[in-house]
Amino acid sequence: MVASTSSKETQEEAKKMALATQKPGQTKEQTKLIAQGIEKGIALYKKQHKAKVRERDKERKKQTKQKNTEKSVDDQSPTPQPENALPAAKTSVLSGILPWSLLLLSWLGFGVYIGFTQ
Repeated sequence: MVASTSSKETQEEAKKMALATQKPGQTKEQTKLIAQGIEKGIALYKKQHKAKVRERDKERKKQTKQKNTEKSVDDQSPTPQPENALPAAKTSVLSGILPWSLLLLSWLGFGVYIGFTQ
């Protein structure tokens, strides 16, 4: 029997629909059978809907994976370096000397400023 596999909400919804379409002279047993048929239809609809959602999700994941693969292939391709770019060794030396030079220059400027204002 389908009633045991579907939720109470589905059973109640099917019963309401069966009662709403009940014809005069229809027995309770006939109404019950109609409600079971409606319940089966609702269960089938939900099953098909879940399958469609799963397929859409698989397709979305497949497209995302494909985009990520394309992006990683693009990232792996060598990027042309500008001709005036400094080698890594010179860059690290400049990054060590430059801050200290600016600090020393600012202290000298501060000293000169204090010397002239007094």
